[in-house]
Amino acid sequence: MIQTTPLQIQTLYQDLVDAHVSRPAADVDGAPFIRVISGKSYWYTNERVGARMVQHYFGPDDEATRQRMNSARIAREEAKAFERRTSDMVAQLRAARLPAQDADTGRLLTALARSGVFGVGGTLVGTHAFRLYDAEVGRRVTQAAPAQTEDVDIASFQRLSLAMAADDVPPVALTNTLAALDLEPAPTTDPKGKTGRWRRKGGGVALDLLAPSFSEEEGIVRLEGMGVWAQSLHFLNYLIADPIPAVALYRAGVLVRIPRPERFAIHKLIVAQRRQAGNLAKRRKDLAQAAALIEALVEDRRSELRQAFDAAMEAGPEWRAAIEASLSVAPASQLLLSGL
Repeated sequence: MIQTTPLQIQTLYQDLVDAHVSRPAADVDGAPFIRVISGKSYWYTNERVGARMVQHYFGPDDEATRQRMNSARIAREEAKAFERRTSDMVAQLRAARLPAQDADTGRLLTALARSGVFGVGGTLVGTHAFRLYDAEVGRRVTQAAPAQTEDVDIASFQRLSLAMAADDVPPVALTNTLAALDLEPAPTTDPKGKTGRWRRKGGGVALDLLAPSFSEEEGIVRLEGMGVWAQSLHFLNYLIADPIPAVALYRAGVLVRIPRPERFAIHKLIVAQRRQAGNLAKRRKDLAQAAALIEALVEDRRSELRQAFDAAMEAGPEWRAAIEASLSVAPASQLLLSGL
């Protein structure tokens, strides 16, 4: 039996999510200052990205810019109050033993959020998303399944990215953000150097950028809205359809998007069968995470779980075969799903 997350902890977490979702977007990021160049004054801002300070040009020192700077000063004071309040909430959730982010991952997620990745369709997937379900589903699913920290996986629809670019939505300067975190494109066999993986030379957390594949091949595709390449994967469109907001527990909290838990569970049944024969550990992890979520969801979100399961089973014979193969070695999950 999976342990229930206390109601007051669930409520506190939802209050934290609501606070972040309703927070107005900042007009100016970072601390503003004036730089004199050739006798003329210009406003810049200093923003910390990882261990570096990154400067952004804001505008000439005129009345309009000074008014915006004054508004930004007021907004920064409000932001400090917001961060004090939400930091206290995060501290309480950490004290309640909800999974929190390590420093490396927390800094990366913070940088991704500030760069706008989650605002242009990015969704946090993989184990880091799974670690956020304890509060979301009200059950300690991470105690029932492996949830060790791994590389950060961000997925986005290529078509959404293209549509944003076509609508003249400013692209996220993701490559600049990653460079400020000392991340660089990982070596690749692609003749043009295309890769969806970024890593740090000295080791540590790495980032994998993913996109759904709608063709037979799982190749490298362009995410125009982020200005990066991504590895395309089959079945990923099902996982990241209609994601939900979540807050990663790091400092004052980091607002991200994660898959719906019912889709995450069923998707794990599918990808478990796509693991290579020598990767049994990850297959066992997939099945364990699916089992934990299915057990949790069948109690309180039975209808959502049934709809997600039916949608996957009706998607085609390849989908059904993968799910049935996983359920054949997961009798507890098979029993729960058969009773929906």
